[in-house]
Amino acid sequence: MSKERVLITVKTYPTLSRKYGETVCTAGVREDGSWVRIYPVPFRRLDEEEQYTKYDWLECRLVRNSADPRPETFRPVDEKELRRVDHVDTNDGWRERRRILLKTARVYDRLDDLISGAKANEVSLAVFKPTRILDFIWESEEREWDPDKVRQMREATKQYDLFADNTWRETFKVIDKLPYSFSYKFEDADGRQSTLQVLDWEAGALYWNCLRSAEGDEPTALAKVRQKYFDAFLKTDLHFFLGTTQQFHFIAPNPWVIIGVFPVPHEKQRGLF
Repeated sequence: MSKERVLITVKTYPTLSRKYGETVCTAGVREDGSWVRIYPVPFRRLDEEEQYTKYDWLECRLVRNSADPRPETFRPVDEKELRRVDHVDTNDGWRERRRILLKTARVYDRLDDLISGAKANEVSLAVFKPTRILDFIWESEEREWDPDKVRQMREATKQYDLFADNTWRETFKVIDKLPYSFSYKFEDADGRQSTLQVLDWEAGALYWNCLRSAEGDEPTALAKVRQKYFDAFLKTDLHFFLGTTQQFHFIAPNPWVIIGVFPVPHEKQRGLF
């Protein structure tokens, strides 16, 4: 089995899984623009040299994750094989990122196409261009993880694997749960208005950083998150990376969420002469 090369564009905020413990949804595109979801990845348990950032090219052997029916979902044959081999920077107005994600990968602008594609199990990851951003909002959430899920996860981590390095089990701490969920309100090319939750890890990390700089003042921290995701990003050619959730992939009226944002600078118009 040969290794695949995937440009990582998505890392969602960690969630808790009874089966896999703390996991991160990682996704990206191959060189031909086709999407790959790599799940599960216990990202924070990877060694420092194994961890990767968005827009890193990863190489690893992948096999279909039979526990997930969505067509783009794969799992690493061996997590230790995940290797960063290159990085796509923002040089020349994000030229290479733009080429891969906006010219090679398909860009959708109508949610109905994605909803019908999900129900037919043809697509569960996509680049999406909103026609108009209406708002960026937040809602209060439970401030602690489900204690039953945490307990089950803790019990699972006590089951040592005789064939793996178990050092992480002694010191690993579950990541703090976000007390707010963030969402964009927007219109698509048909004028359809939608509100989709933002699960991007960077949004959660920004909230915690802003909360620390605001010395615990939550309204100030939330205003700073909005300042970036609404005020600043609306000055760019904003695109979304969308994904469906496994639980609602087939059954929800709209199973899509925003798993990443792509605030690419507006392309400069070249003069005729």
